[in-house]
Parts: sequence; structure tokens; C-alpha cells
Amino acid sequence: MPLDYAGAALGAAFGEGFADFRVVVKYVVDRAHLFKPILKHLESTLDRLAPTVIEIGRLSEQLTLPEVETKSLIEHMKKGENLVRKCSKISWWNYLFKVYYSPKLKELEDEIIRFCQVDLQVHKTRNGLRTLETVISISKRMGSFRVVETPTGSSHGVAGPRDLIVGLDMPIKELKTLLLKKEVQLLLLTAPGGCGKTTMVKMLCQDEEIKDAIDSLPQLLNHIGPDPILLILDDVWLGSESLPEKFKFDIPDYKILVTSRTAFPRFEFTYHLKPLNDGDAMTLFRHSASLNEGSSYIPPEEDIKKIVKGCAGFPLVLKVIGGSLCRQKAEVWHSRLMNWSDGQFFFNSETELLDNLQNSLEFPDDKVIFKNCFMDLGLFPEDQRIPAAVFIDMWAELYELDEDGNQAIANLQELSNRNLASLVMSRKDASEVNNYYNEDFVTQHDILKELAMYQSSQGLKEQRQRLIINISKNNPPKWWTEQKQQLFNARLLSISTDEFFLSNWCNIRAPKVEVLVLNFQTQNYTLPKFMEKMDELKVLIIDNYGFFHSEISNFQLLGSLPNLKRIRLEKVSISSLCKACVPLKTLKKISLFMCNIGKAFENCTIQVSDALPNLTEINIDYCNDLEELPVGLCDILHLKKLSITNCHKLFALPEEIGKLVNLEVLRLRSCTDLSKLPDSIRNLHKLSILDISDCLSIMKLPKHIGEMSNLKELNMKGCLRLRTQFPESIMDLKQLKLVVCDEERAKLWDPIKEFLSDLEVLVAEKDINLNWLPK
Repeated sequence: MPLDYAGAALGAAFGEGFADFRVVVKYVVDRAHLFKPILKHLESTLDRLAPTVIEIGRLSEQLTLPEVETKSLIEHMKKGENLVRKCSKISWWNYLFKVYYSPKLKELEDEIIRFCQVDLQVHKTRNGLRTLETVISISKRMGSFRVVETPTGSSHGVAGPRDLIVGLDMPIKELKTLLLKKEVQLLLLTAPGGCGKTTMVKMLCQDEEIKDAIDSLPQLLNHIGPDPILLILDDVWLGSESLPEKFKFDIPDYKILVTSRTAFPRFEFTYHLKPLNDGDAMTLFRHSASLNEGSSYIPPEEDIKKIVKGCAGFPLVLKVIGGSLCRQKAEVWHSRLMNWSDGQFFFNSETELLDNLQNSLEFPDDKVIFKNCFMDLGLFPEDQRIPAAVFIDMWAELYELDEDGNQAIANLQELSNRNLASLVMSRKDASEVNNYYNEDFVTQHDILKELAMYQSSQGLKEQRQRLIINISKNNPPKWWTEQKQQLFNARLLSISTDEFFLSNWCNIRAPKVEVLVLNFQTQNYTLPKFMEKMDELKVLIIDNYGFFHSEISNFQLLGSLPNLKRIRLEKVSISSLCKACVPLKTLKKISLFMCNIGKAFENCTIQVSDALPNLTEINIDYCNDLEELPVGLCDILHLKKLSITNCHKLFALPEEIGKLVNLEVLRLRSCTDLSKLPDSIRNLHKLSILDISDCLSIMKLPKHIGEMSNLKELNMKGCLRLRTQFPESIMDLKQLKLVVCDEERAKLWDPIKEFLSDLEVLVAEKDINLNWLPK
């Protein structure tokens, strides 16, 4: 007969039904020998739920219990009483009845646990039970948390993994060891989407050493007891990283494990889950593609290795790619391999994979800039280290970030924290955090690179904000060869070509482009004529990632660009730039990396200062043929920053450098043959930062260095031959706040610190940095 309760009567009936069922179980448990183990487990479960049931009964007059769900639980307990009584009447020798009734008891227990852990807890939260007041206040703000539901048939609150799982044995051991340390209460598990974080914590919950904590989890939310407790917060999104702190309670043996794609810096203890190694990746792919189950076609081992390598150890990628090729004919395998070898990889052919990975990205509405920054990484070729300075230039113009680069580096660090890229930063002394990022670079998994490109490729190519063109083996896309002029509205244009490209440019019109990235490998490269119509172009990046320096033709086109502000050239012969003798009146910054300079600036038919009248910053890095700084550069009176680093053949600076009266930053680090600084440096009254670190040949400071009245920071670490006493004028550096040097040089500053009371002398650690070397 249907039950008809209301208000307090429903709560009372619920409490009475639970109490009756509990009494029956306790009475039968020592009499039904055949079912004693499972009844003991059921008894323990009911004892654990008793405090919750008692509190519900006590508060039932103030609360409106969910009628349908409560009646359903009472019905279950009535059935349970009958089932338990039947078990007590079965003889110990009747094993067939045990086989029949044991699953029913187990099913009943699972249903009760599921109700109490999912349904009951949700309704308790909704109705404001006292024991969940803290959780209620949190849950209203944490919509980004994903609840791991208890599946039917499981005796614990977390589902166990079902698919083939490889490569997690050692990570689980490492994670468990870290988690069980006494000092660790809150632990972050982080990795990119698709790496297996959730699978890993599910496996962890099946570990025998962890199970006791999981069984005690319901008590955490209603009656915290003395038993060990493990709380797992799975897939915490950016913006919610402070919320796990709300779950911290001062009780013994209580642990919180958080999983997230973001490596939140605020967490003291973090475990980084790495991609699968080659062996485990191969095992998972073979399983997903059913290659071990008598597949009709078994591809050559080299083809399999090629695909597996391209998946970069991401379990999700291996599963999706392997599943798409499962039991496919040879023609399908050959077609896929053909696409991937042509640079299309799997992102142009695997919609399911893209959807999975795209959904795993976290870009809140108020953090749109991070999405833009992530997609900008796709402008550069795969397997390349991208200098952080490139993004500083791009984002200063595109997103109006600060020109010193601090905001750009912060954005790159954020992407790195989210496992969407890797920012590799050289060790920095105190002064070097001050806007020196020339030795820092960014790397990215090919998968994430392809994802960035895929996101940029949505919609009609004519309307995209980023147009990314990859030309392999001199085979351009079909539209490239059409005679009619192509009109594009992109703000960013990237064109990547290989060593076979013949500079056969198409006829396109892209008047809104603000950033142009040209990636190539040939020793002779012709700039596209359509550049001269890019009236909005602000940043030009010419990157030769081949083995040899390249001669560039058509540099004269730059003279027609009315808004060009920044140029970065890599592995290019600068003589070709100067031969053009084109005035670049709007240019503010030029960066030369691994370029051949020689006597290029001396061969210009017009004065450098006339060609570059508004230039404020020059960066020259790893230009190994630079022996003397071209005198003409000293006529650029607006110059504020001059950085000449890692130019090991540079042996002298011209006396004319004293003419740069507006210079604020002078970096000469790692110019190992530079033997002295010219006396005219005394005229640089606005100079605030002087960096001569690792200039091994400098033996003394200029006699009149004290006239540099605005000097605030001096980096002289690694100046091993500088052993003599400093000139007396150094006492006049009243604005000097920081000196970075090694221990031996620090002793020379001891008597000077008595006169310069605000001076801090920082002893730098020895640092051998080989990050600049190519992969």
C-alpha cells in the first residue's frame, strides 16, 4: 500500500524505518553464518549513516524532506528487512542460496550508499542542514566543480576505471607517497586535458591503503569523525583555486587531493602527471586500434611508431586516433598517414579529438586575452623554441601590454601554469627581473600547437582574425594559385615554408594585418610584394629556422609601411637590409638574433639616424661576426635601450657612444672579448641600468664612471679579470641602489658601502645556461 506521510511524520517514518532495518541486520549478523561477511559490511555502513539519519529526524519539523526520494528509501529498507530475514533461515551448507542472495544484499547496500551520498546530500544542501552550512556557502560559488557520481554496483563513492590503463603504476606510487606524508594536507595533481588525471585518481581510490579514507567520506559532510578521510576535488577550474581552502579542517588524518589542468602557484604541494612514455603509448594505441586482436590489416611497425610519436603520449589522443583506425582497411591507414605526412596531422581529420581537447580548455569570459595568447602560439612552426621577446613585441602592439614585457611574461606564465605551453626562464638575479627576457623561450606540444591552429581556423578564411598558411614542398593551397586577388580581414598573418619554397607568392590583399610572421628555411628568400599594401602592419617577424643564414630580397617594400614599429630578424644577413637604404620613419625597435652583421651599417648610402629617426631600442643577440659596434648607430639620438649580448667577437665600443644622451639601459652581457668601456660613457647621464655581466675581458671600470649620475643598477657578475680597486669617482654614484657581482668582486664594494648607504650588493650564484642551444 502506498505510504502517505507529510511534514514531521515523513521524517519520523524515515527514522523509524532506518532504525528497524538496522536492528534486524544486527540481530541476524551473528546468526546467518553463510552471509556473515556481507552482513558485517552492511552493518558497518548503517552505523556510519546513523548520525545523519538521527539529525534528519531531529530537524524534520523545520525542514521539508523530499517526499518521493524519502519514500523510495523507506521502501528499500522494508525490502531489506525481508531479504535479511530470509538469509537468517538459510542453512550454512546451502551454497546455492548464497550465490543467489549475496548479490541482492550487495545491490541493496549499494543503493542505500548511493542514495545517501548523492541524493540525500544534495537535498540536505538544498534544505540547509546545519552540518552542511559551510559547504552550502561554497557550492553557490563553485559551479566549476564537477561531481564524480557513484555508479550502481560500486561500494565506494568514486567510479573505478574500465578501459585499458597503462603507464600509471609509477605515477600512482609517487602520488600516494606524497599524499600520505604527514605534512601534506592539500595536494594538487596537474596535467593538460586528456593526460589521465581523473583516471589516475579513480585508480587511487581503489588502492587498499586509500579505501578506508574513501569509506569515511560521507561522514565528512555530516558528522566528522576520527577516521582517516580523503576528499577528492576533481577538475577545479581557474578562478576556483581558493575554494579548496574552504574544505580544510583541523582534524587528524584528513587529506584533500585536487586535480586541475592549471598548475596553481598557490598550492605548496603539486604533482605533475607526465605524458606516457613510448612503450606505454604504443601499448595503449595497439589496444585502442585492436591491433592485438586479429585485425584484418596490421600496418608496418614504422607507420605505427610514427602515429604514436605524433600523439605525444596523451592518452586521450592515443585512444581517439587508435579507435578511429580500429579494424580499418589498408587504404584508410594509408590515407591518414598521407595526410599527416603532409603536415595536416590528425587535427584536420579527427573532429572527435578536436572537440575533446577544445572542450578541455579553460578560458573564462573575463580572461579572453589568454585565449588570444594561446592561439597566437600557433603562428610559429612545430618543434621550435619561440623567444619570449617575440610575444612581448606582438602583444605590446596587439593588446596594448606594457613595452617592458612584464605583462606578456605574466600571460605566458599563466599559459604555462595551465599546461598549455612551457615557459622556460633563465635564472635571474634581483636586477634581471627588471625587464630582461632575451634568454627566455616558449615550447609547446605539437598537439597543443595544432589545437591552437585549429581554433584559429574556425569560420571562413577570409574572415578569420588569424590566417595561418603552411606550405610544404612548394605545394601551396589551391586558392593560392588563383589569379584573382584574395581579400582577407586577418589581424595576424603567418606564412611558413620549407627548404623547397621558391618564393612564388600569390596575389592577396590583407589591409588589416598588424602582425606578419614569415617562417622559412631557404638561403635566399624574397619578401612578398603584397606586403606593401599592409597599411596597418606594426610588427614584422622574419624567422629563418634553417641551418644557414639567408639573404633577403625586396627589403625596399618596408619603406611603404606607414605604421611599422617593430622588426625582428633571425639568422638573416643584415647587409641585405642596408642595401635597400629605405627610411623606416615609424620604427621604434629592431631585434637581430643570430644575424650576420659585419660592416652592414657602414655601407648605407644614407645616414642611419636619417633612416631610423624614431628608433628607441636595439637588441643584438648572438651575432657572432660583430666585432665593433657600427659608429652610425651612435647617431640615433632617441635611442633609450641598447642591448648587445652574447656577441663573443665584439672587442670595442666606439667613443661616439657618448652621444647617446637619452640612453637609459645598456646591456653588454656575455661579450667575452670586450676589454673596456669607452671613457665617453661618462656622458650617459640618463643611464639607469648598466649590465656588463660575464664580460670576461674587462679589467677596470671607466675613470669617470661617477658622472653617470642616474645609474641605479650595475650587473658585473662574471667579470673575472676585474680585480683592481674601483676609481674614486664611483663614490659619486649617489643613485646606485643595486650591484650584482660574484663573491670576489663583492669584497671590493665593502669600503664603498660606507659612503653609499642605500646600496645593496648581491652575490650572484654561478649559472651555466645552455638553454639557447638548438634542440
